Amino acid sequence: MKIRYCWRCRTDMPMLDSEEAAIAEKFLAEGFQNAKNMMRAPVSENFRKLLDYYKETTGYEETNPNAVMHHFVDLYGPDCENCGKPYRTNKAAFCPKCGNKRDLP
Repeated sequence: MKIRYCWRCRTDMPMLDSEEAAIAEKFLAEGFQNAKNMMRAPVSENFRKLLDYYKETTGYEETNPNAVMHHFVDLYGPDCENCGKPYRTNKAAFCPKCGNKRDLP
C-alpha cells in the first residue's frame, strides 16, 4: 500500500500495490458473482469482501467498490518531476496539474 494522489478523487488516497490489487480483483469478481445470485441485495453487500479487504489493508473505509478499483498503484505513471503528482498513466507525457512535459523513451 502506498499513499498517492488520485486524479478522480482529487486527493491523496491509499493505493494498492500489485499483489494487493490481485486480491482485490478476486474479491471484485466474487462480488459480481454474488450480484448474479442475489439480484435484490444492496451493492455494498455484494462487494462486502472487497470493501472490508480495502479497509483492512489501507485503514480507509471506502463505500464504493468502483473507487477501490481505481486505487491501484500500477494504474498511474511515475511522479511528475516538477510537482510530485503522478502522471495519469505510464505513457503520459504531460502533467495536468502543473503542465510539465516529460520526455518519453
